[in-house]
Amino acid sequence: MARRDHEGDPDAPTANSLVPAASVVVVDGAGRVLLQRRADNGVWALPGGAMNLGESLPDCARRETREETGYDVELTGIVGTYTDPGHVFAYDDGEVRQEFSVCFLARPVGGRIAVSDESTDVRWFAPAEVDDLPMVPSIRRRITDWRGGTGPALR
Repeated sequence: MARRDHEGDPDAPTANSLVPAASVVVVDGAGRVLLQRRADNGVWALPGGAMNLGESLPDCARRETREETGYDVELTGIVGTYTDPGHVFAYDDGEVRQEFSVCFLARPVGGRIAVSDESTDVRWFAPAEVDDLPMVPSIRRRITDWRGGTGPALR
């Protein structure tokens, strides 16, 4: 199912759902960040997704990272919270989701790189390499917030 991101777009469709979600900045011992190329919109992104009933948000972050990248992670902090009502995701099935996401910081503790049905490519990147990758502004903002290292961002 295709997804279109609308951020600060006055012509964006009106949200009809609000779903808690997690994203994860996974950093290895060399300081590289783990990214996946999303199958639904073709751009690079952090691993992450919607929380399931019966799971905690940290469990969601670990599960989504494992499903989308093949890595098990240990959560080590919070990059920030992202709840901008002007940022919505429009899906082909008619759902228009307002963003509500907590972005965690993590390190890999097991597993190995693998693509999934949600990703077409998974790679480690040096922070400077990320600047030229195609990605939506909200993901770039999370990476910028992590690189800034000033503590959790509240957006």
